[in-house]
Amino acid sequence: MRVSQNLIPTLKEVPAEADTISHQLLLRAGMLRRVAAGIYTLLPLGYRVVEKIKQIVREEMNNAGGVELLLPIIQPAEIWHEAGRWDVYGHEMFRLQDRHERNFCLGPTHEEIITDLIRQEVKSYRQLPLLLYQIQNKYRDERRPRFGLMRGREFIMKDLYSFDRDESGLETSYQKMYNAYSRIFSRCGLSFRIVEADPGAIGGSDTHEFMVLADTGEAEIVFCSVCDYAANVEKAPCQPRTSPSAGEFKPLKLVSTPGVRTVQEVAAFLGVEPQVILKTLFYYADSELIAVLVRGDRAVNETKAKNLLGATQLEIASEAEITRQFKIPIGYAGPPGLKERAPVKIIADYEVKDLINAVAGANQPDHHYLNVNLGRDYEVDTLGDLRIAEEGDLCPKCGAPLHLKRGIEVGQIFKLGVKYSKALGATILDETGKEIPIIMGCYGIGITRTMAAAVEQRHDENGIIWPVSLAPYEAVVIPISHRDSLQVKFAEEIYQNLLAHGIDVIYDDRPERAGVKFKDADLIGYPVRLVVGNRAVSENLVEIKWRASGEIILKEKEEAINYLKNNLNKLRKGE
Repeated sequence: MRVSQNLIPTLKEVPAEADTISHQLLLRAGMLRRVAAGIYTLLPLGYRVVEKIKQIVREEMNNAGGVELLLPIIQPAEIWHEAGRWDVYGHEMFRLQDRHERNFCLGPTHEEIITDLIRQEVKSYRQLPLLLYQIQNKYRDERRPRFGLMRGREFIMKDLYSFDRDESGLETSYQKMYNAYSRIFSRCGLSFRIVEADPGAIGGSDTHEFMVLADTGEAEIVFCSVCDYAANVEKAPCQPRTSPSAGEFKPLKLVSTPGVRTVQEVAAFLGVEPQVILKTLFYYADSELIAVLVRGDRAVNETKAKNLLGATQLEIASEAEITRQFKIPIGYAGPPGLKERAPVKIIADYEVKDLINAVAGANQPDHHYLNVNLGRDYEVDTLGDLRIAEEGDLCPKCGAPLHLKRGIEVGQIFKLGVKYSKALGATILDETGKEIPIIMGCYGIGITRTMAAAVEQRHDENGIIWPVSLAPYEAVVIPISHRDSLQVKFAEEIYQNLLAHGIDVIYDDRPERAGVKFKDADLIGYPVRLVVGNRAVSENLVEIKWRASGEIILKEKEEAINYLKNNLNKLRKGE
């Protein structure tokens, strides 16, 4: 391929819309263009990267026994209602009607459709196990699409579904995918961790996320440096880190706190530490109003709260709604007397029960209570683990301190069990003729998200540093002067020889200055650059520069071909 025949509209300036490194560099390198919020066109170079990720995924899925098919994007509402998820998915689902006013959705995931297929076609245990997968677009109406390809409304995903006769079979399928995913992300040249996670709306029991480590990652993970434990902060269990406070209950005291609303403001105004303050937050769990209590220095884990309540949806209550229900302004709510103002269920984190003589909102403007105590001044309906794990929390496996890192989720695997097969009646007959539900698992990889994650992890001040396995082209040939016919002829020969030896190469034949071509090569991130200059014509020498290391070497033309072929082969294999 020649650059002059391609569409590679590189940009010098950082686009104002770009809010992460990957978003900026993929736009600047001419790989993406925005169509609408969370919706992008993949330009030729970006499409080549995506196709290389797909190829790696296909090879590993096929090697693990997967069989590819293609499921419809438009899905009838009836199947989702039958599975009980039409309302669970909430506002993220794109819903539409046909001309007969029948309800459909654009597939955010495909558990229902694949289970419907299997219940029609699979009737005997002899037809199992099955591993069926597809690679196609998914659609989710994100409230805040952002970070380019990392949180979009349209994205490319690989999803595989396993079907087994029993739990033992599911364990085998799950382990196959666990191992295959590890190979996929290793082949993509990524540094990643496998962490325990919460299944969310997908459901099921055990689940693991594959996290690419990056400072700009949306997700946070905790991991133990002593044992192998690692988990998403939404999943990681938390126990109180301090012993229960000692001392007698002091008399409840009302104090004036004019204009003081936040935990930090209250702590500074009263001269106390944030951990002695009771923070009260309000949510709607489905349609029920809930108050959640945590220490002032903690953050509410909404996933844990939703799971504790058994709710399908958990949404924070608006300031207007809180004011309407309780007749108090934001920042002054507290558990003493709260239930007397409006019907509300109060749940509290385990650490709350250990607070003695705490500070809390007094449920009236510009006032707080001192010396608030559970059991005397208020009661809670439920105690539970309701906070987000933090650096220094104790490992649930070995008790050592946990460490915190940020990551980008690029894949997740789930043990679904019979969640969908029971709901949709996907059953088989066993050896005795007994009808039993099929045991399922599902396994997803974000193809376009993997592309963005690779850029977040592999870049420098000059641009992207693609691993050979993902690069749009493995090498670029650049003549110093497009006006020098001998250089151009030499560059053409090098280009043709590289093609003949199976090297994925692009020839920058544009009538531009060499400096412009060099900058574009670094920005785009071709793993290796071959420069044809005066020494090529006079001494038969080609300058070879490796993008990742910056190493520059000179090789004679014939030697350069063999050198590149051997080294690129090693890099393709991850050596």
